Amino acid sequence: MELATRYRIAAIVPCHNEEVAVAKVVADLRAAVPGMAVYVYDNCSTDRTVEQARQAGALVFSEPLKGKGNVVRRAFADIDADIYLLIDGDDTYDAAAAPQMIEKLVSENLDQVVGVRREIEGLESSAYRPAHELGNKALNRIVTGIFGDSMGDMLSGYRVFSRRFVKSFPAVSREFEIETELTVHSLALRIPSASVDVDFRDRAEGSESKLRTYRDGWRILTVILTLTRHERPIYFFGLVAALLSLAAAVLGLPVGVQYLQTGLVPRLPTLFVASFLVVISSMCVMAGLVLDGMRKSRHEVSRLSYMRHPAVRGMYVEDPAPGTILLDGQPPMIVPAPRSA
Repeated sequence: MELATRYRIAAIVPCHNEEVAVAKVVADLRAAVPGMAVYVYDNCSTDRTVEQARQAGALVFSEPLKGKGNVVRRAFADIDADIYLLIDGDDTYDAAAAPQMIEKLVSENLDQVVGVRREIEGLESSAYRPAHELGNKALNRIVTGIFGDSMGDMLSGYRVFSRRFVKSFPAVSREFEIETELTVHSLALRIPSASVDVDFRDRAEGSESKLRTYRDGWRILTVILTLTRHERPIYFFGLVAALLSLAAAVLGLPVGVQYLQTGLVPRLPTLFVASFLVVISSMCVMAGLVLDGMRKSRHEVSRLSYMRHPAVRGMYVEDPAPGTILLDGQPPMIVPAPRSA
């Protein structure tokens, strides 16, 4: 049975000046998952992206606020489906992996499946620019060190989501840092997720990358630090407090030793600065404790919002029909809920 006959599946394709590749992306998605609705969200394109997407059979919408994060935020709010697939419109990801990712989401009752990029063997040129590959590895290691995992590829733009993930995701990022927000949101709320290796290739000739290595890398790093402050406040403010305490010790210990030896404090300004750093360090610890309590309350609210929506399989316990005899006292079988007409 085709996946699209059991579930409403929506593919979201953010695009900005992708006239070279968008038609192929739409065609490949429709061939990979027949019956899936493909939504192309045009984001301030100045070329023929809209015309090419429409000719390929996509449903085309527009998001005037520039930035991939704004597109994802709008699409998640507008589209109503059971399963959502997010893929870039530059034809760098293998659309043929979509059925495997969707099937994994359904069969394992997950809320997110991340496509981990894997370069196709035998290509003459690398799909990664050297700085991009190095930055991607560094950012993955930072997120793993802080949050315990990186989903294999925290910056992957190829993902499959359940309805309850999408409808409980706040989506506050504006640009390419949206993937970081998706990853950290999953890790912070311990949302059931998995990863699948997918082929990753270079852009088609004539297509230009919108990612700016240093500018967007810095923005992503800033988002990681901001999310660390929000999601790991004790860790964040504890580290700040430790650094301040270390600085206070370096400044204050010599003054203390001199006082014990002579009974005098000739470096009073240094002692004042050291004392001030100790006070600030204590305030950081208190701020971390207070914000951690607020974080727990926020996570409880997010969890309740997440639980308002059924799992992707919509499982329920089917009561036996009247007069049915259960063999060996076995309980009723748990089966997927049928899709309403």
